[in-house]
Amino acid sequence: MMSYPQIKTVGLSGLLVTFAEKMSSPANRAALAFRAAVVAADWPEVRETSMSLVSVYVVADLVSEDIPKLITKLENLLSQTDWYAAPLPEGRRLWHVPTVYGTDLAPQLEEAAELAGVDPDTAIQQLSTTRMRVLTIGFAPGQPYMGELGENWNIPRQQDLTKSVPAGALVAAIRQLVVFTAPTPTGWRHVGQTAFENFRQTADQPFALTPGDELLFPQVSRQALMDIMKSDTSGNGGAERETLP
Repeated sequence: MMSYPQIKTVGLSGLLVTFAEKMSSPANRAALAFRAAVVAADWPEVRETSMSLVSVYVVADLVSEDIPKLITKLENLLSQTDWYAAPLPEGRRLWHVPTVYGTDLAPQLEEAAELAGVDPDTAIQQLSTTRMRVLTIGFAPGQPYMGELGENWNIPRQQDLTKSVPAGALVAAIRQLVVFTAPTPTGWRHVGQTAFENFRQTADQPFALTPGDELLFPQVSRQALMDIMKSDTSGNGGAERETLP
């Protein structure tokens, strides 16, 4: 049985620190907190960092740098605290993103609700009131993976792909939600529709969300979302945000 955390090389481009074999909230917390600590350490040999659901990628030139020394630094940092219970990084925000559930805009709500063992109204109540944390950003530019919903939302992906869902689509599978940043084929079920754009190519900060941010998806009417689409050119899709303590 493998023990964690583990440090492994990634070709000649860096080191990967992994906190678990598969996704769990404590392992994601560990990755978030440890990445923030590496950034705060500001080691000269580290060019940049990124993270997946349960791992932190530390970019360094493994040819020219003293890699055993960097590994020792990482090991020492790992030994300083229980990262699985560490406080989440400061500066996180809570976003309230207006969302239409079901209707022709999100036609797979009923199917997803049935798989989750609830009626559509209960599904909307659960989806709209569960605070979701950005676990990581990936697959496409700015695309946030958020978790975790309750156990009953551990629903599988579809056997076949939906040909395309629009940008802003809120989709569900495996206790997670994703807001798509562009029209995309997907095996996840389309349960809600937002006007939120997390990839803003020409902005100084092209991703509005960062891992560790939290989101709520309150229900609004179809007309309310249409009004937001007409009036909000910020990319926020009518979302309000607050800084988390």
